Amino acid sequence: MTDLAIIIVNWNVRDLLAACLRTVLTDLAAGDLSGQIWVVDNASHDGSVAMLERDFPQVRLLTSAENLGFAGGNNAALRAMGFGHDDRQAGRAEAMASVQTHSDLPKVVLLLNPDTKVQPGALQTLVDFLAGNARAGVAGARLVYGDGSFQHSVFAFPGLWQLAIELLPLPGRLAESHLNGRYPRLLYERGRPFKVGHPLGAAMGVRGEAIEQVGLLDERYHMYVEEIDWCRRIVAAGWEAFCVPAAVVTHFGGQSTGQIQLDSMLHLWTSRYRFYHKHYHPVRVWLAGQIVRIGMERKAAIDATTAGQGKLTEAELANRRRCYQRIIDIWRGKHSKS
Repeated sequence: MTDLAIIIVNWNVRDLLAACLRTVLTDLAAGDLSGQIWVVDNASHDGSVAMLERDFPQVRLLTSAENLGFAGGNNAALRAMGFGHDDRQAGRAEAMASVQTHSDLPKVVLLLNPDTKVQPGALQTLVDFLAGNARAGVAGARLVYGDGSFQHSVFAFPGLWQLAIELLPLPGRLAESHLNGRYPRLLYERGRPFKVGHPLGAAMGVRGEAIEQVGLLDERYHMYVEEIDWCRRIVAAGWEAFCVPAAVVTHFGGQSTGQIQLDSMLHLWTSRYRFYHKHYHPVRVWLAGQIVRIGMERKAAIDATTAGQGKLTEAELANRRRCYQRIIDIWRGKHSKS
């Protein structure tokens, strides 16, 4: 049985992907893990596939003619490994160029962003932690920025306070508080694993048994919140999620999604609505919707002031207003949730 299978979903970040893969291969070679590396290319047009075929022949490459999103891309690799045999979406497998199947499922699957670099020992540390903790279903790495500075890597599950702190004019000090789902930096600095709601999907290890139990990622999340939903389901099934600070991964952040700013914002708030609607009581969803409406109206007012100062064109202002209104409508339930 394979100890670790690493999945990297790529979209037009060829050079970052190459740098990431070099660190993964180095760390695998330095440890005692039997590992597989899967790269799912989401219809990149920057030469990513040619680079992979030329420079990384040991990588198991799956190519798609369309952008499957984060969930769809990871699921394509999970299905190719043999997970989700009862969860296959019609036509999805046919979208992949060369799917392989395996009877022996990996013990741990690591979702890894292409805009990361694995620091020495990180992979072995994550696998060892999951192997040594029977109830641990998810283990997230400690993330740092490119300059080595602190990055929040794990969070409590989202709630009303997080929405309010993000969207309303509340005191700035709340942004780093537990009300905003943050864990104290001291917990990271101590170096000992600690229990969390969920890690970021940038470097998230998941026990194979947990995947078998709860199924694959929900592909109705095209972008954002997919890993939060997955962790919520895994925790609801009786597993626990942890941060493992001794496993360090550099995360540059937002390199793919930064290519489509307003679309990314719309995807984010659509996914957040789906998560709240799926997991929370209708009253809580309604309250969240009121916060979102006030917050989007506030953004529109700020943008109008900015446009009046000549810092936004009329076309840019109109596009932003349309985006904010679409988000408000989604949270009012005026758009399909499917």
